[in-house]
Amino acid sequence: MSNLAYKINHNHKYQEELTVKKKVSVNKKARFTLGEKCLGFLFACAVLFGATEIVSNQIAIYNTNIEIQQIESVIEGQSKQNNDLLVQVKELSTYERIWGKAQELGLFLNEDNVKVVVD
Repeated sequence: MSNLAYKINHNHKYQEELTVKKKVSVNKKARFTLGEKCLGFLFACAVLFGATEIVSNQIAIYNTNIEIQQIESVIEGQSKQNNDLLVQVKELSTYERIWGKAQELGLFLNEDNVKVVVD
């Protein structure tokens, strides 16, 4: 009987070894390769850089437009002031006004000493 018991025990060890060997190794594939990851990173950096450049250019354009509008308003104000002064010059240079000021200062009209100057 001892021989029979030995054979059963021997078969049992063989089956345990088979179950241990049946472990299947599963190879996990990476979703993206290293090259694809690098390309994706470079693309993201390029998009980020482009976006910041666009925003900074728009800010510069906006500030320049504000400066242009301020300068145009100053020019418009100065032009209005120049036109007002031109109107004043025309009003103050009329013949009647000049003659009145001359009489106030004691000047008189001597027709022998008058020379006509034409513009």
